[in-house]
Amino acid sequence: MTPTGPRTLDAATLRELIDSGRAPRLLDVRTPAEFETAHIPGSYNVPLDLLREHRAELRDHLDEQVVLICRSGARASQAEQSLADVGLPRLKVLTGGILAWQAAHAPVVEGRRRWDLERQVRLVAGSIVLASVLGSVFVPGLVWVAGLIGAGLTVAALTDTCALGMLLGRLPYNRGASCDLDTVVGQLRVGPVPGSRA
Repeated sequence: MTPTGPRTLDAATLRELIDSGRAPRLLDVRTPAEFETAHIPGSYNVPLDLLREHRAELRDHLDEQVVLICRSGARASQAEQSLADVGLPRLKVLTGGILAWQAAHAPVVEGRRRWDLERQVRLVAGSIVLASVLGSVFVPGLVWVAGLIGAGLTVAALTDTCALGMLLGRLPYNRGASCDLDTVVGQLRVGPVPGSRA
């Protein structure tokens, strides 16, 4: 994070900007599967891992006001830091993410329902812990697997990053055809096409 933390924008203020015709560039850094489930009209899907890996290339296509969006604000704050590190000063994070936007009854484009990444992490981590604790009845050493998962979740909470989430985000279920740099840059160049996913 920057020394003062990310600059934020609440859902009501963002909606006013959009309604007044002064909409900033909206970058949704969730996985394509999460984006497909529900996103703000006119937003662009730039998954966090792609953004981090190609932030210098993306910088050249983001010369205006940019608002970063994720589920709740955590991944958007990480994206803000990554882009600020390559010299993009006019970045803001949507406070509360898409959850706050939906809670404000603001318009969303809805698609096929999928589990968000945080829910997937809870399922996988919980399943591994449960299986290792139950399996430790027969193989006592398996209880250490549960301990490792617990340690990983503790580190994830302390650092506000999640290795398991990043790994799950790369699975085909969470990816889409629009997840490559060329497609994202092409969308940023021409803007959203009416009726498109963006």
